[in-house]
Amino acid sequence: MKIENMKINAYGRLHNVNINLTEGINIIQGKNESGKSTLLKFIINSFYGTSKNKKGKDISDYEKFKPWDGEDFSGKLKYKLDNGNSFEIYREFNKKNPKIFNENLEEISKQFNIDKNKGNEFFYEQTKIDEELFLTTSAILQQEIKIEKNKQTTLIQKIANLVGTGDDNVSFKRAIERLDRRRLDEVGTERSREKPINIIDKRIKEIKTEIQQLENYEDEKYEIDNNKKEIISKIKNEEIKYEILKEIKKINDRKEIEKEKINIQEKIKKENEEKINTLKNKIEIIELENKKEKEHLEKENLSKKNKTKNKMIIASSIIIIVNLLQMILINNINVSIIILLISVVLSGAIVYIKARKSKPSIDDAEIFDQKEREVLTLKSELKLLEQNTSNIESELQKINNEFNFKYNLEKEKIKNNYLKKLKENKKIYNNNLNKKENEINNFYIFDEINENEINNYFNLENINYFLEDLQKNINNEKINLQTLEINKENIEKKLEIKAKLEEELSMLSEQYVNLQNLNISMNLAKEVLNSSYEKMKESVTPRFTEYLSNTISKITERKV
Repeated sequence: MKIENMKINAYGRLHNVNINLTEGINIIQGKNESGKSTLLKFIINSFYGTSKNKKGKDISDYEKFKPWDGEDFSGKLKYKLDNGNSFEIYREFNKKNPKIFNENLEEISKQFNIDKNKGNEFFYEQTKIDEELFLTTSAILQQEIKIEKNKQTTLIQKIANLVGTGDDNVSFKRAIERLDRRRLDEVGTERSREKPINIIDKRIKEIKTEIQQLENYEDEKYEIDNNKKEIISKIKNEEIKYEILKEIKKINDRKEIEKEKINIQEKIKKENEEKINTLKNKIEIIELENKKEKEHLEKENLSKKNKTKNKMIIASSIIIIVNLLQMILINNINVSIIILLISVVLSGAIVYIKARKSKPSIDDAEIFDQKEREVLTLKSELKLLEQNTSNIESELQKINNEFNFKYNLEKEKIKNNYLKKLKENKKIYNNNLNKKENEINNFYIFDEINENEINNYFNLENINYFLEDLQKNINNEKINLQTLEINKENIEKKLEIKAKLEEELSMLSEQYVNLQNLNISMNLAKEVLNSSYEKMKESVTPRFTEYLSNTISKITERKV
């Protein structure tokens, strides 16, 4: 690289200075305090900028070289690189970034990286020479002719790098810095923050804490599952009981209907029996009345017969007497026979009339016959009632026998079905339950149910009340089950988070181990570099120091 021209508007004691440099060595000569060192500083600050940082000095370069009279604190510098490309820098030292122009005077400032602290790094990108190396090689100030040890180290590094790799930029210091920077950026240290290993370690601790907190949900899920099984089994048990009670209600309802039919038949039978008793009484009364009436009529007839007989005897006696008299008085036989015949006829007529009068009247006979017919009718009705009653009684017996048989058979069937369902439910519950055996045996739902308890279901007075109560219990348990389902869903979501956290923890743990291994590798590399560098210094440093001293002595005509 060669500087061709410098134009200084105002920089320290230099004002309106224009300097052209030629090929070869250019010597700038002047008295002390004439501005030679200021010119060198202008070159350095044109390439790297003017720092307001004192860097251990009493005053910073910016304050030292800024004009007091407020003149334009700026200047231009034209240079050519080894590849033949020419550039011009225009820098206002009040500003951090300069303007860079190519040989066609086109501004190319934006083509270079701009560091937020150092500003535009165009010269380093063009030459790969940083300010520190520039100050220890190309630009050595008068008061810094004696190179300090750390700057010697930098030069030694550069020379060693150049000899070993052909590139002075591949330096031990930069390698160590890059290793440290990479270690800090890619791994981190115990004191660093927001670096990969710190972030991962912090996240691992957070995840472990979260997992530890979420582990309680495993137990809660276990309890919820068992509670769900208990509630499901209890609901099933209650539903079985509900169904059995409904079946019992049905057969009890049928039983009530049958009882009502029986009651109706019993009522009819009772009414018939009452009618039978009434008819029997009525028949007895009528028959008794008829008997009395008959006896009375018989007595009257007998009395009338006796009277008639007596009258016939009297009439016969009279006729006989008359006939005897007329026979005595009248000696005519024919007249006597006629008179006898007339007497006999008259006597017969009289007897007949008397006999007719002595017989019962037609009305009395009809009444008697009517009563007899009534008795016969009542007896016929009585016979029908007795037959009907007997049929009803047989039917009742048959209904009772059939219903009791069917009822007992259905009752036994319901009972067996109930016990079977309970046992099946118990088996399902036991197969699904994750509890100890003694806890299972103590579960109240499956306490053995004795026959009397089941029979009590058939004897419930108000089965509807128990059905309603059971339905309420079932609904309440279903609500409890739904609540458990919701809780389980929430817990499962948290357990899904736990599974994801465990997966993340596994991944982060692997990354953490990899970072630790990388850190170990970098430390080993650093140790190897340090060891190699120490060996290099032992062989290069003495020769470099001797060569540098001789060279400077020649340049200064052995004044230094």
